[in-house]
Amino acid sequence: MSLSFKNWEYWPSYMFYVPVAPYACYLALKARSFGFFSAVNPCIEGSGNGLESKYETVQLIPEKYKPTTIFIKKGDKTSHILPQLKTNNINYPLIIKPNIGFRGLLVKKINSESELTEYVHKYNSINLILQELIEYKNECGIFYHRIPGEKNGKITSITLKKYPTIIGDGSSSILKLVKNDARAKMYIDLISELNYERLQTVPLKNEEIVLNTIGNHSKGTQFINGNHLITKELTRYFDDLNKEIKGWYYGRIDIKYINFEELVKSENFKIIEINGIISEPTHIYDASKGTYLKALKSIKNHWKLTYKIGVKNNKLNKTPFTNLNYLIRLYINYKKYLKKVSDLSVN
Repeated sequence: MSLSFKNWEYWPSYMFYVPVAPYACYLALKARSFGFFSAVNPCIEGSGNGLESKYETVQLIPEKYKPTTIFIKKGDKTSHILPQLKTNNINYPLIIKPNIGFRGLLVKKINSESELTEYVHKYNSINLILQELIEYKNECGIFYHRIPGEKNGKITSITLKKYPTIIGDGSSSILKLVKNDARAKMYIDLISELNYERLQTVPLKNEEIVLNTIGNHSKGTQFINGNHLITKELTRYFDDLNKEIKGWYYGRIDIKYINFEELVKSENFKIIEINGIISEPTHIYDASKGTYLKALKSIKNHWKLTYKIGVKNNKLNKTPFTNLNYLIRLYINYKKYLKKVSDLSVN
């Protein structure tokens, strides 16, 4: 995938975190703990450092907004999973992903029992989760925080997600349209996972073809700055939601919805995930509405928020900080897990 100096959407993640690392160290010294951020979200393991259980985090979502989710223990056979699908009324297509995952890692839409069997067999050495596929056509990520002891919080970021899409010309196949599309062709390997017959299909002129509905950047989804949609009404709703999720003070909530007007009224949407301290204000990856320096400033400001919340939780609620040894072990475990999953994906 080629990089653009004017569009940092595809820049490596260290370009956004190395420049603000000195500031993070300053905050650690100020808090007298390198683990000050571990006290930010007491209801999530590790405050949501990326190694938390996605299944357990989903259980924090209020029932009416929660997608039906099944935990699959490593080593489970498809024969044990199928009855659970029936009991929970989960039909194909469905979503499967690792119970511990990052940036869309191994998230896949499953269309049949044979695809499910193949996936479970390949990744049976790690815990997985199955979720109903939410058919709502739109997706966004809303970043919210509240300082402990304060009644109300703030929304600092809204990211609208545009799935990879091509438009038919009446004569070209899907595969040809993908190869001729400046954005879609960068994800040609991913799109090639579509079955051969569909790739050879010729869409009608002006027919819109959505290639993937998994809202991760790694799956080709474009992040669009939606901060103009931050309103007092939406913030009030998130204040109410925050009260229902005890111990969650900071992070991004990923939502599937029909239209934003209904979302603001808390109607017709589902919460796909609650993310903690590892969350990003992903609107920063929309280079058309900002600069690289503004993106770094946003990350810096969010680090400042984790400091404020962590320190306040430590003082008010006696939420402990983790020590440097824990953070070192955490990093080692993260690298081990990432290598394990990477090895599985290439086998």
